[in-house]
Amino acid sequence: MACRRDHGWLINPDSLTARLQQRYTQFSVQTLQMANARVIQDEAYVLHLKLHQLATVREVMLLGNQQAVVFAHSVIPRRARRGPWHHLARLGNQPLGALLFANPQVRRTPLTYKKLSKHHVLYQKALPQLAVPPAYLWARRSVFYLNCVSILVTEVFLPALHD
Repeated sequence: MACRRDHGWLINPDSLTARLQQRYTQFSVQTLQMANARVIQDEAYVLHLKLHQLATVREVMLLGNQQAVVFAHSVIPRRARRGPWHHLARLGNQPLGALLFANPQVRRTPLTYKKLSKHHVLYQKALPQLAVPPAYLWARRSVFYLNCVSILVTEVFLPALHD
């Protein structure tokens, strides 16, 4: 799966936000984008969306001591914005993870993992934060459910997390 130094961050099912807040004296979220967009094909499949459907896509950098350590990409289907996830539109620079793990009604699917090559769209979106682009980046994702409505969260781990 992953090299040893990535392994612990990838497989730990606890809140990544909480773990980053414990590791770094300064933790913050920088919103890069929150807009309606077409989803990536495999995301549409996971969320049972048609490829032509739009969803709200939120992209943020998680910063530890003012350095980008994780690129996060969340997909919020339209039905979720009208339903139990309606408050996500007002998150701003607040961490999504804190909200998800604070609600005991939220359920999460098991984590899945992927080694992203330089050609993957999410690698390309993380690229501006990489001084020296590595051959690949590791990512994980899972679906969060609240009242039978789902959102998809993908976290791309940047090399600075391991420095």
